[in-house]
Amino acid sequence: MNIAFVLLTHNPDEPAGIERSVAALAEGLRGLGHQTLIVAAGPATADDPAHLIRLSSLALPRPAVEEDLTRLLTDPAPVEAEVRGLLASRRVDLVCWVDAVWGLGYLSPAPPGTATALMVHVPRTDGPLRESLRHGPGRVVTVSPFMIRELAGQGIDTTSWAVVPNALLHQVPAPVPAAREELRRRGPVRILARAEPHKGIAELLRTFPADLGRPVEIVLAQAGFEYWPGMQRDVVNECHALAKDLPQLRLLPGMPWQEVPAFLAGAAVTVISSTSPETFGNVAAEALSVGTPAVGYGLGNLPDLVGTAGRMTDLDQGPGRLWRDLVGFLEDRTGYHAASQQGPRRVAGHRPAEVARAFLDATVGSRS
Repeated sequence: MNIAFVLLTHNPDEPAGIERSVAALAEGLRGLGHQTLIVAAGPATADDPAHLIRLSSLALPRPAVEEDLTRLLTDPAPVEAEVRGLLASRRVDLVCWVDAVWGLGYLSPAPPGTATALMVHVPRTDGPLRESLRHGPGRVVTVSPFMIRELAGQGIDTTSWAVVPNALLHQVPAPVPAAREELRRRGPVRILARAEPHKGIAELLRTFPADLGRPVEIVLAQAGFEYWPGMQRDVVNECHALAKDLPQLRLLPGMPWQEVPAFLAGAAVTVISSTSPETFGNVAAEALSVGTPAVGYGLGNLPDLVGTAGRMTDLDQGPGRLWRDLVGFLEDRTGYHAASQQGPRRVAGHRPAEVARAFLDATVGSRS
């Protein structure tokens, strides 16, 4: 099959879960012998792979906000025509609108006879989602049972939706038990997050325990989109101001995704401090794959994803309690190693080929 994914914000190594999930899914599909292409807005970059196709009718600023796209698509006809023509000329069998807005689901410009699917990665119930659903996509795919429950609770009919989890694109070996024990005793706490207020990094820094006794390294990455102008700059500036008097802490810029598993493998634990629900939890899954337990707030999909491979804290008890739970977890040698051993098992089914098969089963069934 020839399968296209439309995600206007897609860029190589974009530090964002949706972009990451599409890259991994496309890789899995290619590994099964299918052709894939990803359709994104311009401008092109020097790192664009051959399967990433840029639209000539639409270029986005970096970073972009949703209002930028609304303004640029006041007249959507040129973009619709280009997408429709591109899909037809490439003989695409299935096109997947990766988001109601950034994936053009609300326009759904598919050529006649082309199968369609809509991905829903975030819990939105607004006009664009409802318009996307009115177009009648052949299947709606989301990333976790949490999303099914969440959207159903907000009045969306999710009875025919399918759950296809995110895949882990890069695999590295987990540390051997002796190395893992050394990490438990002295290893760093390592955290990766997008520069977004709801990731809770500033709150962690405000309650940083002076007696933690081990280094903390936080990767704070900036993506090609944000929720309002200057959001990421303000988060980065605030976090640097909070970190300047914390000698145990280092703030690091974003890193290529292929470096993430090894970075997390060298951690005692990672923290998922998001104060709004994670709909999947890419960083947690990456950490579990290398035996690094995850500690975080028990929101969204995290409790289902992490299970016994880490510890969840009640958000209402705040970041101070999160730090205390982390310390207690690291001091519990038996519980820590049991959690570490559970991690790779929790995400064993998240390899790209397996997720690609689940996607095909959900969207095209026997035609795959």
